[in-house]
Amino acid sequence: MRVVVTGAAGFIGSHLVLALVAAGHDVLAVDAPARNASPAAVAGNIAVLARAGVPLTECDLATDDLGPLADAEVVLHLAGRPGVRASWGPGQADAERDNVTATGRLLAACARSRPRFVLASSSSVYGEAARPSAEHDGLDPRSPYATSKVEAERLVQRAVAEGMPAVVLRYFSVYGPRQRPDMAFHRFIEAALDGSPAPLYGDGGQRRSFTFVGDVVDATIRAAHAPLPAGTVLNVGHPVTAGLHEALDRIGALLGTPSPTVPKDPAPGDVTCTWADTGRTGRLLGWTARTGLDDGLARQIAWHRERVRV
Repeated sequence: MRVVVTGAAGFIGSHLVLALVAAGHDVLAVDAPARNASPAAVAGNIAVLARAGVPLTECDLATDDLGPLADAEVVLHLAGRPGVRASWGPGQADAERDNVTATGRLLAACARSRPRFVLASSSSVYGEAARPSAEHDGLDPRSPYATSKVEAERLVQRAVAEGMPAVVLRYFSVYGPRQRPDMAFHRFIEAALDGSPAPLYGDGGQRRSFTFVGDVVDATIRAAHAPLPAGTVLNVGHPVTAGLHEALDRIGALLGTPSPTVPKDPAPGDVTCTWADTGRTGRLLGWTARTGLDDGLARQIAWHRERVRV
C-alpha cells in the first residue's frame, strides 16, 4: 500500500511511519521541520527515521506544491500545530495556518485522486467532559487550538460531501517514547531524573484518557485499512481516565523518586476532564486501548533514561 504520512517527524507520526514500514508498506514521510516548535525533538525523530531507512520529504503544506502527495492510496494527515497553551495570542495564527489552511490545501490536492484520507483530530474539540464523550456529542472548543481542529474536521466533512473517502480520528492525550517536550509526562519524567522542577498547571486534579502511542498507531493503521463509511468519526483513547496527580505518583513510584513541580495557574482553555467513549471504535475497527498507564509510563521512562545515557 502506498501511504503518505504528514507530520512524519512528529511524536505520533514517527511511530506511525516505522510501524507502516515494518508492515511492508511504501511510505512517503512528509514534514516541515522548520515549522516545528521543538527543533531538538524533531531532529531526533528524523534521525530515528533515517536509521530505519526512511528519508524525510520536507514540505510545508500551507505553501508548497502538494501535487506529489496525492499520488497515494492512503493519506494519513497528522501534521499540524499542537498545543492548547501555545495557541493563544500569537500562536492562534500558527494554529489557523498549520491546522486549517494546510488541511484545506491538502484536501484540495487530493480532490481528483481521492485517496483514503485520515485526519488526526483531537479530544479538545469536545471541551469539558462530565461523562465519556461520544462522537455524536456536540462540540465545545475552549481554545484556538481546539477551534482549529473543529475547522479542520469541517473541511474533511465538506470534502466527504464532494466524494472524498475521508474519516476523522479524535486522539486523546497521547503519551509514550519520544513524547513532545512540552507535554506533561515528558516534563514530569525529566524533572524526576534531573531534579529540576516542572510546571504543574492548575491543581493537578485534571483527569485524562491517557492513551499510549502504540495503541494510537494501531487504531490509525486499522482506520487506513477498514472499509469505513466516508465521514466516519472515531474516538481513539483509553476508556479509563486517570488524574494528573495519580500519574505523578506513578511516575515517582516507577523512578523511585518524586517529580518536583512548581505550581502554575491553570492554562487558559485547559479543561478539567477528557474521557473517551470508544464503543463505536471497538465496533468498527475491533480496537481498544490495551496498554495500561503503568506499562506505558514504564516504556516512556525507559526512553528518557536511554536519552540520558546517549
